[in-house]
Amino acid sequence: MYDLIIRNGTVIDGTGQDRFVGDVAVADGKVVEVGQVTGSARREIDATGKLVTPGWVDIHTHYDGQATWDPLLAPSSWHGVTTVVMGNCGVGFAPVKPGDEDFLIQLMEGVEDIPGAALSEGIDWQWESFPEYLDALEKMPRAIDVATQVPHGAVRAYVMGERCNKDYAPTQAEVDAMAALVKEGVEAGALGFTSSKTLLHKDVHGEYMPGTFSGNDEMLALGMAMKGCPNAVFELVSDHLGDTEEWHWVTEFQKQTGLTMTLIATTAPAYENNHMYRIAEQARQEGREIRPQAAGRPTGVLHGLQSSFHAFVGHPTWRAELKDLDHEALVERLRDPVVKAKLLSEESVIKSGPMQNLTGLMGMVFPLGENPNYEPEASDSVAGIAAAQGKEPLEVMYDLLVANDGKELFYQPLGGYQGFSLDWQKTFLEHPNVLFGLSDGGAHCGVIADAGMPTFIMTHWGRDRTRGERMSLEFIVKSLASDTARAYGMRDRGQIAPGMLADINIIDFDTLRLYRPEAVFDLPAGGRRLVQRAAGYEVTIKAGEPIFENGAHTGALPGKLVRRSNQSAA
Repeated sequence: MYDLIIRNGTVIDGTGQDRFVGDVAVADGKVVEVGQVTGSARREIDATGKLVTPGWVDIHTHYDGQATWDPLLAPSSWHGVTTVVMGNCGVGFAPVKPGDEDFLIQLMEGVEDIPGAALSEGIDWQWESFPEYLDALEKMPRAIDVATQVPHGAVRAYVMGERCNKDYAPTQAEVDAMAALVKEGVEAGALGFTSSKTLLHKDVHGEYMPGTFSGNDEMLALGMAMKGCPNAVFELVSDHLGDTEEWHWVTEFQKQTGLTMTLIATTAPAYENNHMYRIAEQARQEGREIRPQAAGRPTGVLHGLQSSFHAFVGHPTWRAELKDLDHEALVERLRDPVVKAKLLSEESVIKSGPMQNLTGLMGMVFPLGENPNYEPEASDSVAGIAAAQGKEPLEVMYDLLVANDGKELFYQPLGGYQGFSLDWQKTFLEHPNVLFGLSDGGAHCGVIADAGMPTFIMTHWGRDRTRGERMSLEFIVKSLASDTARAYGMRDRGQIAPGMLADINIIDFDTLRLYRPEAVFDLPAGGRRLVQRAAGYEVTIKAGEPIFENGAHTGALPGKLVRRSNQSAA
């Protein structure tokens, strides 16, 4: 007798092959039969008219702290994700010398906008070394699987101390010590090593994160520490992708190790001028496992009264009288015509970045509404709405902020959306060397809510897009599950086939949707985060056990720590 049989579902198995109607039988946490199953099971689920897919494998999250206190790892687990990879962007919490914990917390808070108070209260530091961190993760039961990577920031801090985040070249002995820590972590089970060389990443004090100015020799030495460790991945976040010197060491690392290099560009021009596509294509032509990561849409800041950011945060009246009010009191004050007139008469004291031209910025800020639209037209922007109403953009922005009890949120794409179309995004996503990633689950709690990226990709690219071509669901499912799993050496998941882990989603595709993001205060110390809920995931199954049914946690906690496999690809 099987443990579970899913009957009559429309199976999209993660291989990229055409969907088919059939059954899936599960025993001992694995898929054992697919097709027409004649046996019986302790539980059967009728999936007639529903999609049956693998669970999503999200390779770019920041649950490094949350994974030590939260068994659900929401919001990712709400969106059909059954495996998350942490330790991205060179930030994380191991290795750590006793007494240096606050440095890593402040680094994570600055780079990934995770409240430091929540991390301080939530993390029970039971480790110093990276292997000890893995052991601590392994002890905790959770709903979904977690895997992690060795972060450059923590390694540099451990070896170089206070010099770690200055533009200072390490000694050869320090490089050797850092390389030894990378090797130790990867041999213990980390999926790889990550680093960041972007000026966007700073700690809470405005200091650039460790590794930002590391020389190419250091980068190559730390990467080479993984040589001989099958399946290890090197993730690089960089402002310099494509520069001759950086491209040389990146390709040299890949050539000497045969390991995968995954790249994340942090400047809009890298995407807008096809630069990242050309990198992907060059790697493909040279037969190199150099794989850029791409989000399903441009990363976007969320403006709003429940966010950390909106058009008026730099106005004197906001700073002096309004910013510390609770939400209800704030909305009541903003409804006062006197307060409105005062704010609209002022200028922002913030004169950097897009805040230099607030009126112009309103042309790239879009109300999300109850049914978020992430491919809006220019006329959908705050400036477009203002033009249609014959009003000033900032007045319309003010009115929209206060409407709906102040709960509306506004999407501002950070790059790659100047043409008000996602056509280029589609071209990039479909390149065979590109990996679906960048959900940033668990991070950017105050201004971004992209952990629902898999649901967005399924709905927008697979069903709802009206202003251009869509993608096949077979391609999307393969990209969200099988491709990401295999890129990180996890060959036991991502497909519905005999012998694979029974990580499965049963989806009512007709009702699958994203809701408007909302602010919740459920982090330790009452920390706030923006989350986005979904509907349409009827059942999410992890290792054969239903963990969510119609959005509600079943109480099951079958998730485990995934350690790097030493088994080479067949």
